[in-house]
Amino acid sequence: MSSSAASFGHLLRRFRQNRTGASAVEFALIAPIFLVLLFAIIETALMFFASQVLETSTQDAARMILTGQAQTANYQQADFKTYVCNQIPALFSCANLVVNVQSSSSVSSISFTPFDANCNQTVQYSPGGPGDTVLIQVSYKWPLFVTGLGYNIANCPNSQRNLVASVAFQNEPYSN
Repeated sequence: MSSSAASFGHLLRRFRQNRTGASAVEFALIAPIFLVLLFAIIETALMFFASQVLETSTQDAARMILTGQAQTANYQQADFKTYVCNQIPALFSCANLVVNVQSSSSVSSISFTPFDANCNQTVQYSPGGPGDTVLIQVSYKWPLFVTGLGYNIANCPNSQRNLVASVAFQNEPYSN
């Protein structure tokens, strides 16, 4: 009986001293956390990039209303949305893009249109006339993939982040 206890003790000492697989085991423990963190960083950076692209495209499209080109060409809501979609590269799907344009003769009566619990908003298209104040809101529900393990930047249902770009300005005194 003592020889089996001695051989078990010898086997246990050999197992403790053997370090050939330690790196593989340590990597197997750390790799999932590292990969989730890496993908979360990439997804956040891509979302911020998309938000900046949406902001720039909204400012470019707003120039059509600012200068009166959309009004003199009799743009309707679908026409202006198509124009905004043409400004945005392949990063977005135009079907999921929401364009809201409201105008008023005074700044105090323009307000940011709120979103409901599902990140939808009432959409209108009123580009106004010369000298009117205009607010353009373009929103897009950006899909998120890395939402587990306590990292969830979604502010809409179904793991989506509502990206919103807004531009407020006063129309130039163009001629009708």
